[in-house]
Amino acid sequence: MPSQGQNMLQLFGYWRSSASFRVRLVLQLKGLSYEQHPVNLRQGEQKEKAYRRLNPQGLVPFLIDGEVQIGQSVAIMEYLDETYPAHPLMPTAALDRARVRQIVNMIACDIHPLNNLRVLNYLEQELGQGKTARDAWYRHWIDETFTALEQLLMTTAGVYSVGNEVTLADCMLVPQVYNAHRLNMTLDDYPTIARIVANCEQLQAFVQAAPANQPDAQV
Repeated sequence: MPSQGQNMLQLFGYWRSSASFRVRLVLQLKGLSYEQHPVNLRQGEQKEKAYRRLNPQGLVPFLIDGEVQIGQSVAIMEYLDETYPAHPLMPTAALDRARVRQIVNMIACDIHPLNNLRVLNYLEQELGQGKTARDAWYRHWIDETFTALEQLLMTTAGVYSVGNEVTLADCMLVPQVYNAHRLNMTLDDYPTIARIVANCEQLQAFVQAAPANQPDAQV
Protein backbone atom coordinates (compact mmCIF):
# COMPACT_ATOMS: atom_id res chain seq x y z
CA MET A 1 0.00 0.00 0.00
CA PRO A 2 1.23 3.54 -0.60
CA SER A 3 2.75 5.13 2.45
CA GLN A 4 1.92 8.72 1.51
CA GLY A 5 0.61 10.54 4.56
CA GLN A 6 2.50 8.14 6.85
CA ASN A 7 6.11 8.54 5.75
CA MET A 8 7.35 11.21 3.40
CA LEU A 9 9.08 9.86 0.33
CA GLN A 10 12.84 10.22 0.51
CA LEU A 11 14.97 10.72 -2.58
CA PHE A 12 18.73 10.34 -2.56
CA GLY A 13 20.18 12.05 -5.60
CA TYR A 14 22.47 14.66 -7.07
CA TRP A 15 21.25 17.93 -8.51
CA ARG A 16 22.98 17.50 -11.88
CA SER A 17 22.32 13.77 -12.26
CA SER A 18 19.97 13.22 -15.19
CA ALA A 19 18.75 9.99 -13.59
CA SER A 20 17.82 11.89 -10.42
CA PHE A 21 16.21 14.57 -12.58
CA ARG A 22 13.94 11.92 -14.13
CA VAL A 23 12.63 10.83 -10.75
CA ARG A 24 12.15 14.39 -9.54
CA LEU A 25 10.00 15.00 -12.61
CA VAL A 26 7.72 12.08 -11.78
CA LEU A 27 7.41 13.22 -8.17
CA GLN A 28 6.58 16.77 -9.25
CA LEU A 29 4.14 15.74 -11.97
CA LYS A 30 2.26 13.59 -9.46
CA GLY A 31 2.31 16.29 -6.78
CA LEU A 32 4.05 14.04 -4.27
CA SER A 33 5.87 15.53 -1.30
CA TYR A 34 9.39 14.24 -0.85
CA GLU A 35 12.52 14.92 1.13
CA GLN A 36 15.78 15.23 -0.75
CA HIS A 37 19.07 13.80 0.50
CA PRO A 38 21.93 15.15 -1.64
CA VAL A 39 24.68 12.72 -2.60
CA ASN A 40 27.57 14.65 -4.11
CA LEU A 41 28.89 12.55 -6.96
CA ARG A 42 31.79 14.89 -7.64
CA GLN A 43 33.04 14.43 -4.10
CA GLY A 44 32.54 10.67 -4.20
CA GLU A 45 29.86 10.51 -1.51
CA GLN A 46 28.17 7.67 -3.43
CA LYS A 47 31.20 5.49 -2.63
CA GLU A 48 31.15 6.08 1.12
CA LYS A 49 30.30 3.16 3.38
CA ALA A 50 27.22 4.80 4.85
CA TYR A 51 25.63 5.24 1.44
CA ARG A 52 26.77 1.82 0.21
CA ARG A 53 24.98 0.25 3.17
CA LEU A 54 21.80 1.90 1.92
CA ASN A 55 22.41 1.28 -1.79
CA PRO A 56 25.11 -1.36 -2.42
CA GLN A 57 25.39 -0.29 -6.08
CA GLY A 58 26.54 3.15 -4.99
CA LEU A 59 24.53 5.04 -7.59
CA VAL A 60 21.80 7.67 -7.58
CA PRO A 61 18.87 8.01 -7.48
CA PHE A 62 17.62 5.89 -4.61
CA LEU A 63 14.07 6.07 -3.26
CA ILE A 64 12.69 5.20 0.17
CA ASP A 65 8.93 4.94 0.56
CA GLY A 66 8.23 3.66 4.04
CA GLU A 67 9.68 0.16 4.11
CA VAL A 68 10.18 0.14 0.34
CA GLN A 69 13.68 0.88 -0.97
CA ILE A 70 14.38 1.04 -4.70
CA GLY A 71 17.36 1.92 -6.88
CA GLN A 72 17.58 2.55 -10.64
CA SER A 73 15.65 5.50 -12.04
CA VAL A 74 13.37 3.63 -14.45
CA ALA A 75 12.34 1.15 -11.76
CA ILE A 76 11.63 4.05 -9.40
CA MET A 77 9.62 5.91 -12.03
CA GLU A 78 7.48 2.88 -12.80
CA TYR A 79 6.99 2.13 -9.10
CA LEU A 80 5.78 5.67 -8.44
CA ASP A 81 3.44 5.63 -11.43
CA GLU A 82 1.90 2.33 -10.39
CA THR A 83 1.78 3.01 -6.64
CA TYR A 84 0.48 6.56 -6.89
CA PRO A 85 -1.95 6.32 -9.85
CA ALA A 86 -3.14 9.95 -9.84
CA HIS A 87 -1.84 11.81 -12.90
CA PRO A 88 -0.79 8.64 -14.77
CA LEU A 89 2.36 8.85 -16.87
CA MET A 90 1.66 5.86 -19.10
CA PRO A 91 -0.97 5.86 -21.87
CA THR A 92 -3.89 3.46 -21.81
CA ALA A 93 -3.45 2.06 -25.34
CA ALA A 94 -1.05 -0.87 -25.62
CA LEU A 95 0.80 0.50 -28.66
CA ASP A 96 1.27 3.91 -27.06
CA ARG A 97 2.58 2.26 -23.89
CA ALA A 98 5.04 0.30 -25.99
CA ARG A 99 6.21 3.49 -27.70
CA VAL A 100 6.79 5.14 -24.34
CA ARG A 101 8.86 2.16 -23.22
CA GLN A 102 10.78 2.23 -26.49
CA ILE A 103 11.75 5.87 -25.94
CA VAL A 104 12.59 5.24 -22.30
CA ASN A 105 14.88 2.37 -23.24
CA MET A 106 16.57 4.26 -26.06
CA ILE A 107 17.75 6.80 -23.51
CA ALA A 108 18.20 4.57 -20.47
CA CYS A 109 19.96 1.74 -22.30
CA ASP A 110 21.60 3.25 -25.38
CA ILE A 111 22.84 6.64 -24.17
CA HIS A 112 23.03 6.81 -20.40
CA PRO A 113 25.28 3.82 -19.62
CA LEU A 114 27.91 5.04 -22.09
CA ASN A 115 27.81 8.63 -20.81
CA ASN A 116 27.56 7.96 -17.09
CA LEU A 117 30.04 9.85 -14.88
CA ARG A 118 31.87 6.68 -13.83
CA VAL A 119 32.37 5.69 -17.48
CA LEU A 120 33.68 9.16 -18.35
CA ASN A 121 36.01 9.06 -15.36
CA TYR A 122 37.30 5.65 -16.45
CA LEU A 123 37.99 6.94 -19.95
CA GLU A 124 39.98 9.82 -18.52
CA GLN A 125 41.67 8.32 -15.49
CA GLU A 126 42.29 4.73 -16.56
CA LEU A 127 42.52 4.96 -20.34
CA GLY A 128 44.27 8.29 -20.49
CA GLN A 129 41.74 10.06 -22.70
CA GLY A 130 41.76 13.86 -22.44
CA LYS A 131 38.74 16.12 -22.15
CA THR A 132 38.50 16.60 -25.93
CA ALA A 133 38.28 12.86 -26.57
CA ARG A 134 35.95 12.34 -23.64
CA ASP A 135 33.55 15.04 -24.85
CA ALA A 136 33.65 13.64 -28.39
CA TRP A 137 32.69 10.22 -26.97
CA TYR A 138 29.81 11.83 -25.06
CA ARG A 139 28.45 13.68 -28.07
CA HIS A 140 28.77 10.68 -30.36
CA TRP A 141 26.43 8.47 -28.34
CA ILE A 142 23.86 11.20 -27.92
CA ASP A 143 23.88 12.02 -31.63
CA GLU A 144 23.61 8.38 -32.65
CA THR A 145 20.48 7.79 -30.57
CA PHE A 146 18.95 11.23 -31.11
CA THR A 147 19.12 10.68 -34.88
CA ALA A 148 16.92 7.61 -34.55
CA LEU A 149 14.79 9.12 -31.80
CA GLU A 150 13.97 12.18 -33.92
CA GLN A 151 12.57 9.91 -36.63
CA LEU A 152 10.52 7.94 -34.13
CA LEU A 153 9.12 11.04 -32.45
CA MET A 154 7.97 12.40 -35.79
CA THR A 155 5.49 9.49 -35.83
CA THR A 156 4.48 9.47 -32.13
CA ALA A 157 4.54 13.04 -30.92
CA GLY A 158 1.67 15.40 -30.33
CA VAL A 159 2.37 18.15 -27.86
CA TYR A 160 4.65 15.71 -26.04
CA SER A 161 6.65 12.62 -26.96
CA VAL A 162 3.70 10.27 -27.29
CA GLY A 163 0.48 12.14 -27.94
CA ASN A 164 -0.75 15.16 -26.04
CA GLU A 165 -0.18 14.06 -22.46
CA VAL A 166 3.09 13.98 -20.55
CA THR A 167 4.46 10.46 -20.15
CA LEU A 168 7.54 8.78 -18.75
CA ALA A 169 9.10 9.31 -22.19
CA ASP A 170 9.16 13.06 -21.55
CA CYS A 171 10.62 12.49 -18.11
CA MET A 172 13.51 10.74 -19.85
CA LEU A 173 13.91 13.10 -22.78
CA VAL A 174 14.18 16.42 -20.97
CA PRO A 175 17.04 15.36 -18.65
CA GLN A 176 18.91 13.86 -21.60
CA VAL A 177 18.61 17.11 -23.52
CA TYR A 178 19.85 18.91 -20.40
CA ASN A 179 22.95 16.70 -20.57
CA ALA A 180 23.41 17.49 -24.25
CA HIS A 181 23.27 21.21 -23.57
CA ARG A 182 25.94 20.84 -20.90
CA LEU A 183 28.27 19.67 -23.68
CA ASN A 184 27.27 22.66 -25.81
CA MET A 185 25.31 20.47 -28.21
CA THR A 186 22.51 22.11 -30.18
CA LEU A 187 19.23 20.57 -31.27
CA ASP A 188 19.38 22.08 -34.75
CA ASP A 189 19.27 18.62 -36.33
CA TYR A 190 16.46 17.47 -34.03
CA PRO A 191 13.54 19.92 -34.38
CA THR A 192 10.94 17.49 -33.04
CA ILE A 193 12.98 16.83 -29.92
CA ALA A 194 13.50 20.58 -29.49
CA ARG A 195 9.77 21.28 -29.82
CA ILE A 196 8.78 18.63 -27.30
CA VAL A 197 11.34 19.80 -24.76
CA ALA A 198 10.22 23.41 -25.17
CA ASN A 199 6.63 22.34 -24.48
CA CYS A 200 7.66 20.39 -21.40
CA GLU A 201 9.70 23.24 -20.01
CA GLN A 202 6.60 25.43 -19.91
CA LEU A 203 5.11 23.15 -17.23
CA GLN A 204 5.71 24.09 -13.60
CA ALA A 205 6.68 20.52 -12.67
CA PHE A 206 9.58 20.62 -15.11
CA VAL A 207 10.68 24.00 -13.75
CA GLN A 208 10.60 22.80 -10.15
CA ALA A 209 12.49 19.58 -10.96
CA ALA A 210 15.18 21.32 -13.01
CA PRO A 211 18.76 20.92 -11.74
CA ALA A 212 19.32 24.64 -11.17
CA ASN A 213 16.34 24.75 -8.79
CA GLN A 214 17.53 22.03 -6.42
CA PRO A 215 18.74 22.78 -2.88
CA ASP A 216 22.19 21.29 -3.55
CA ALA A 217 22.68 23.06 -6.89
CA GLN A 218 26.08 24.66 -7.35
CA VAL A 219 27.02 27.62 -9.49
